[in-house]
Amino acid sequence: MSDVVEDAPTTAQKFLAELIGTFVLVFFGCGAAIGSGLTGSRIFSQGLGPGQLSGYVTTGLTFGLTVTVMAYAVGRISGGHFNPAVTIGAAVAGRLPWLTGLVYIAAQVLGGIIAAAALFAVLSGFDTFVREGGMAQNGFGEHGSGIAVWAAFLVEFVATAIFLWVILGATDERNSPNVALAPLAIGLALAMIHFATMFATGTSVNPARSIGPALFAGVDHVLQLWLFILAPVLGALFAGVTYSLMFGRGADPVPGSGLGGGPRQRVAYAPATFEGQWNPGEAGGWNQPQAPWGAPAAPGAPQQWGTPQQQPQQWGAVPPPQQPGQWGAVPPQQQPGQWGAPAQGGQAPGYATPGQAAPGAPGHWGDPEGDDDGRTQVRRPD
Repeated sequence: MSDVVEDAPTTAQKFLAELIGTFVLVFFGCGAAIGSGLTGSRIFSQGLGPGQLSGYVTTGLTFGLTVTVMAYAVGRISGGHFNPAVTIGAAVAGRLPWLTGLVYIAAQVLGGIIAAAALFAVLSGFDTFVREGGMAQNGFGEHGSGIAVWAAFLVEFVATAIFLWVILGATDERNSPNVALAPLAIGLALAMIHFATMFATGTSVNPARSIGPALFAGVDHVLQLWLFILAPVLGALFAGVTYSLMFGRGADPVPGSGLGGGPRQRVAYAPATFEGQWNPGEAGGWNQPQAPWGAPAAPGAPQQWGTPQQQPQQWGAVPPPQQPGQWGAVPPQQQPGQWGAPAQGGQAPGYATPGQAAPGAPGHWGDPEGDDDGRTQVRRPD
């Protein structure tokens, strides 16, 4: 048995992986659309007949399958973006350095153009091929489905943001049990987006997919490219920023990524617990272990809400004898019948000091026996 030598991918290898992956996406995805007759405004003026309906589904699945297949094939090298919007969203979310992202974007745009050129060469072999508007390009208004420009922008913005949320969630390191299925989830998400938006704009959510075919489809479609570049980019920026705000982050941003402002704190999610509070310490995040309510914070840690200053006693604990006037203190007479006062020879029946149950008495609510992991256990009263 030979040992497997793992070398870190070089920048050139990442460039080639993104170029090839984008080439496959555009060549086969747009090829399926052209073969199904879903070009220009034909499906909007004539409707979807049985043949075109099957082509509509075929085209959406082809785009999704190409992303899935190529992500499994070269994802280990570059991460399998094949889309400038995905690269921008990953950089904003702290997953990718911006300098590496620029290399990715250059490869993706070049791959899309080469794929469109190859597709144009193949289609030119048909006598009936019409280049103008026949390259499965995206469009709006009179050069597309007739959809208004603002509606087309909204469709692309929302679809790209949702696509990026799926990608960031599926590849989140806290989602490690499902990491092997991430390419499948991403591919199905892209197919889903095509099913829902192809009738409106032809579905871009990918500037590289739009740039390549438009360059061969005529000047009118080149002039519409601004929307299919700007809307996906803004949608990716929105998703990259909001994902961390909504769901936290499982690891610190990689150097050279994000929107600046210094490193952000890591957020760890602990299911089925309610004791967490935002504590931007070195570990940072929600659901960090907290000291019991009323106990002093650790040296250098921020003061918790409701924690008395310089009072190490827990709630209900007996203070030193020199403080008889404080609430909960034992009167000098040592009356054993008072609530909270120690009885002669031990504890008052039915009461216990914090962290210790009275003999034969159940543990305090919120302090179950055998479940003391150093944190305040807070549970619902039901």
